[in-house]
Amino acid sequence: MAAAQEEEEKMAAAGGECYLRPFYCEQGLLSRPDGSAAFLQGDTSVLVGLYGPAEVKVSKELPDRAALEVLLRPKVGLPGVIERSREQLLRRTCEAVVLGVLHPRTAITLVLQVVSDAGSLLSCCLNAVCMGMLDAGLPLSYLFCGITCAIDPNGVIVLDPTTQQEQEARAILTFAIDSTEKKVLTATTKGSCSVVEMQQCLAAAQRASDTIFQFYRDSVRRRYSKS
Repeated sequence: MAAAQEEEEKMAAAGGECYLRPFYCEQGLLSRPDGSAAFLQGDTSVLVGLYGPAEVKVSKELPDRAALEVLLRPKVGLPGVIERSREQLLRRTCEAVVLGVLHPRTAITLVLQVVSDAGSLLSCCLNAVCMGMLDAGLPLSYLFCGITCAIDPNGVIVLDPTTQQEQEARAILTFAIDSTEKKVLTATTKGSCSVVEMQQCLAAAQRASDTIFQFYRDSVRRRYSKS
C-alpha cells in the first residue's frame, strides 16, 4: 500500500479541482484469465479478468476483427439496465483502442466484478479495464483512462466524486480520454448542465488525466522492476 500512499501525496499536492482520490492497482492477481487487474480509486474497487483472444462461436464470429464482449457484475444481485448501459460504453471504448484486426475470427471477453462502490464507479471500471488489457498484452493503439466529474448545485466542478457528492450533484459526467492527444473516446452524462460547464468539465478531466497516465507508468515500472 506504499504505492497508494505515494500517489495520495502527489495528488494532494495538486489540490484544487484536479484533486483525485488515491489510486492502487495490482495486475496478474488471477491465475485463470489471460490478464487481470484490481483497481482501487479511493474506496471504489473493481476487479477485471480478460480472456482471449480465443476461439469464438460461429454466430459471434467477425471475419475482419476480434469480437469484444464486456460483462459487468454488480456487488450484489444480478446485472440490470444500468450495468447493461455501462457494458456498452466500456465495449465501445475498448473497440476504439484494441487492434482487433490482428486477431480476426476470435473473441476477447472482459469480466468486471464490482467489489465496492464509493462513487465514480464507471471511471474506475474504465481504468481497471485498461490495466487488465495491459496485463494481458493486448495490442492497443493507445492507453485510455476514465475520469468522472460532478457539478454541484453551486456550479462547482468536483473531480472523482464520492457517492455522497454524486447524490448532491445536479450533473455527473464521465469521460474516457486517450493517452496520446487527450481526445474523448466516449462520454456519458447524467443530469443537466450547460455547454460551457461541459467544456469546463472536459478541460479539468484532460488535465487530471496526466495523473492517471503517470500512475499507469509507475505501476507497470514497479511491477517489472521486481521480476
